[in-house]
Amino acid sequence: MGIAAGSLWSLAKGASVYNGVTIGVQGYSFRDRTLDQAIDAAKLLGISCYELYQGHVEPKNVSRQQLREWRIGAAQDDFRAIRRKFDAAGIELWSCGYNFREDFTDEEIEHGFIMAKALGVKRMNASANVSVVKRLDPYAMKYGISVGLHNHANLKANEFATPENFEEALRGRSKFMAINFDIGHFTAAGFDAVKFIEQHHARILTIHLKDRKTAQGANVAFGEGNTPIKEVLQLLKKGKYGIPALIEYEYKGADTVEEVRRCLDYCRRCLA
Repeated sequence: MGIAAGSLWSLAKGASVYNGVTIGVQGYSFRDRTLDQAIDAAKLLGISCYELYQGHVEPKNVSRQQLREWRIGAAQDDFRAIRRKFDAAGIELWSCGYNFREDFTDEEIEHGFIMAKALGVKRMNASANVSVVKRLDPYAMKYGISVGLHNHANLKANEFATPENFEEALRGRSKFMAINFDIGHFTAAGFDAVKFIEQHHARILTIHLKDRKTAQGANVAFGEGNTPIKEVLQLLKKGKYGIPALIEYEYKGADTVEEVRRCLDYCRRCLA
């Protein structure tokens, strides 16, 4: 999977950086809020590197067919309006989330790239089936938009969880097919996140930060699990890889904004 380090991504000027490491947020962290409230929360916390949560864009409580029809007919102006919200807040919209599954039509796949283009981002992060990657690559090359394939701890066929899953999916693909590396899920699945980053950092688009316990353990507050968050952040600092690390608040906490603040403070301490 190796290609020259630092050849794919560069952060926009002004992104929130601590001792050389960009700490941002995945919008899923604010899933109990509206998009406008999520933007306000990120601004309040001083987070200026953001990944758009798919659930803040798409309609809720609709059938699978209705969702497919919405995607195919979605207005690009609506996505451009979302981008303007981030620009007005002074937040760098680094990437957007869009999950490609095996049952997607070609039109649904292309919608993700059309959406990303209208949002003005060059990256999508996606929970995808391994088998769908070969269908994504032609669109990624056509639109010039990179796709970070997101791993979970689900050790099942056709899902991203193991190093071998990434190897299989990315073998022979273009530079636009990349990795969105979730260190919490990787730890819960029984693998070494630090080692993986050392070996494959040139192909990693974004890192998702969460803390989980090993052996499919629960999501817990940062610093209470087995995920090597500090070691990963120190590696990013030492290696100067330019990979943003995005907080994905997923454990059971109290007020969402305060919990994301706790996560951010923990990351800052790790980089002090």
